[in-house]
Amino acid sequence: MAEEIRRAKTDIGPPHFKQFMPQIVKDNFGTWDYHEVLKPGVMVHVGEGGDKLYTIRAASPRLIATETIRLFADLATKYAGGHLRWTSRNNVEFLVTDEKNIDPLIAELKKEGYPVGGIGNAISNIVHTQGWVHCHSSATDASGVVKAVMDELTVHFESKNLPGKIRVALACCLNMCGAVHCSDIAILGIHRRPPRPDHNKVDMICEIPTLVASCPTAAIRPATVNGKPSVEVDEDRCMFCANCYTVCPALPLNDPLNDGVSIWVGGKVSNARTEPKFSKLAVAFIENDPPRWPEVVNAVKTIVELWAKEAMPFERVGEWIDRIGWPAFFEKTGFEFTKHHIDDFKWAGTTFRRSTHIRLA
Repeated sequence: MAEEIRRAKTDIGPPHFKQFMPQIVKDNFGTWDYHEVLKPGVMVHVGEGGDKLYTIRAASPRLIATETIRLFADLATKYAGGHLRWTSRNNVEFLVTDEKNIDPLIAELKKEGYPVGGIGNAISNIVHTQGWVHCHSSATDASGVVKAVMDELTVHFESKNLPGKIRVALACCLNMCGAVHCSDIAILGIHRRPPRPDHNKVDMICEIPTLVASCPTAAIRPATVNGKPSVEVDEDRCMFCANCYTVCPALPLNDPLNDGVSIWVGGKVSNARTEPKFSKLAVAFIENDPPRWPEVVNAVKTIVELWAKEAMPFERVGEWIDRIGWPAFFEKTGFEFTKHHIDDFKWAGTTFRRSTHIRLA
């Protein structure tokens, strides 16, 4: 028998994920027989030998306090043997092996104000970016918009009465570090004006060669303004990515009058039934209106409720729109169709309907 390979212990890289798994997961790793959703927010995985692991999913904010983490840890210790996890959509899941602990855990979560749901045919929590809390390039807030939207859509999180899954995402600028490019409904913050160089400060606090090199579209070039070394911005080339502001605070991009929100629809990552899809523009611009963003909330709610009413079983938002046609989508939602909805990308023609057979209704 070959000698077991002895590996040196190291702190380089992450620890192996298996050491954090519950024993029941280790015992059934890769051999689960089936899983099913028992009720909103509760799913069971059944092993080939009859082992059962219950997952209880609750919504939580992306940015949470230490006290909240301690609360979840205490609940996990009390009901789940100390095992919990966070999903990529900021839900917290408790991994329970004793069925008797399910209802008491749900009762305590709801008492503390954390709804349980988001599994199966339901809206899951909104994955989002940093927003005004942290990000220097944000065109809108993230946590505030998400809170306002989910306050209206919680009923669809806590139930299983939707036609299928629906995924909502928010990115606070066009860099899209949220999953807005492929979500059923995407809320995207947009800048409408390029950065404005402060010519009195550029040479004092920025390295001009680094600043010029930071622009991915070559929209920034060196210039002399009022006898001082500075830069100029080619507005037609600017794509509002804020890379320049990242390396040079003398080129602010944020503008309270021209920053706002756009709404995109129809994206998905899944290849079930139809291929993955990119999101497409539904609402070109909505002004920032903190703290509750009523127009954004109403737009998202309108799409969700129309889809919930008219979609076929398991049909995603993009599939529903493809079936009824984009003219019908704009007519039913009441969204204005503008020039901004016409794709002017160089190769956009390959995505256009070029035949005379256009469906109007």
